[in-house]
Amino acid sequence: MNAELKAYDIVVVGGGSAGIAAISSIQKRRSGLRIAVIEPKEDHYYQPGWTMVGGGVFMLEETKRPEQDIIPDGVTWIKDEVSMFDPDHDKVTLKSGEIISYGHMVVAPGLKLNWDAVEGLKDAIGKNGVTSNYLYETADYTWKLVQNFKGGKAIFTQPTMPIKCAGAPQKAMYLSCSHWLSNGTLGGTQVEFCNAGAVLFGVAAYVAPLMKYVDKYNIKLRHNENLIAVDGPNKVASFNCTDADGNVKRVEKKYDLLHVCPPQCALDFIKNSPLADETGYLAVDPVTLQHKKYANIFGAGDTISTLNAKTVAAARKHAGIVAENLLSAKDGTELRATYDGYGSCPLTVKHGKIILAEFGYGGKIIPTFPKWVNNTLKATRFAWFLKSRLLPWIYWNFMLKGHEYYAKPHHICSNPGTCTKHQMDRP
Repeated sequence: MNAELKAYDIVVVGGGSAGIAAISSIQKRRSGLRIAVIEPKEDHYYQPGWTMVGGGVFMLEETKRPEQDIIPDGVTWIKDEVSMFDPDHDKVTLKSGEIISYGHMVVAPGLKLNWDAVEGLKDAIGKNGVTSNYLYETADYTWKLVQNFKGGKAIFTQPTMPIKCAGAPQKAMYLSCSHWLSNGTLGGTQVEFCNAGAVLFGVAAYVAPLMKYVDKYNIKLRHNENLIAVDGPNKVASFNCTDADGNVKRVEKKYDLLHVCPPQCALDFIKNSPLADETGYLAVDPVTLQHKKYANIFGAGDTISTLNAKTVAAARKHAGIVAENLLSAKDGTELRATYDGYGSCPLTVKHGKIILAEFGYGGKIIPTFPKWVNNTLKATRFAWFLKSRLLPWIYWNFMLKGHEYYAKPHHICSNPGTCTKHQMDRP
């Protein structure tokens, strides 16, 4: 086996949004490196588009392209999965048994949608009125259910954090309600948002703007209610409901439509590796995105342990930072590219308008555009145009190809000890 050991300058684990963007950003900065990407899937998905599929705005096929068309030129595609990391010897073992050696590594395989965490959900999904915009296979089923809905009980769920795009469960709800309002169905509908958390949205500044639409659609907010079981044939959803004193009671609810956001966690091969922290996610410095123990390893996307929102917008920021800092580490120079926790969540509150939530570590609002272009605290048509027209094009043609307009890394000063403005403040 050792005689056949394949070695690369850089190995990237994961050929999704963060992994491909990081590769392209590295290649933009330095050509000629031997790079391999480990990715088992044949197809690449634009996952932010699934919300719009579920709202009748995008066609499902618009969100998928062959993986081979996405991988940058000159990069070796290893169509396999990682079974074990050996960071002390700069090696990874694949499920096929093959061992790959690397000089530096980027770990970006995403996270796990834990459908098994909810009893009966895996068997129920995609039929009996149970759907989710978190799956390619069921995003268009969401729209079919919404179109055919004649009134009754519609429940939308959100599990405990962290999850991909914390606003996605609400997006599905608001777009559904917008359609029902326009066709006269909403008046005969009871809409509930059953949220395992205690607040509507994690960044307080956006709660009031969102509440306007909660009230507009007469949505009943049910906080501290965690979905634990689904009985598809009988259309019953069961929740663990926690009261103010911490007492937990199981409550069963009948539904006509159930949109589920599944619980999410770190992938098993990350969680069970020496690269994980106590949460199971990849242990990286929240500012440099370098692994806390292994200096030749960096992380990007949903798999990392940082406290930012897990969104494609965050991954787009990660790519340039990882590319720059990895090459600095390779050259033995200071890591100067810094991450401020930026993430973006375009909250589709109605057909034609979006609240473009943009924020970083500590809930700090970080708008991309000046207020006269887009007020981040209001629903705007500009944000809808951005989400529905521009962002998909930017994803396929900019992000995945290493173009970093509006996503270039920030830098610390060469002597941060004398410049408080640019010191690396870790959350």
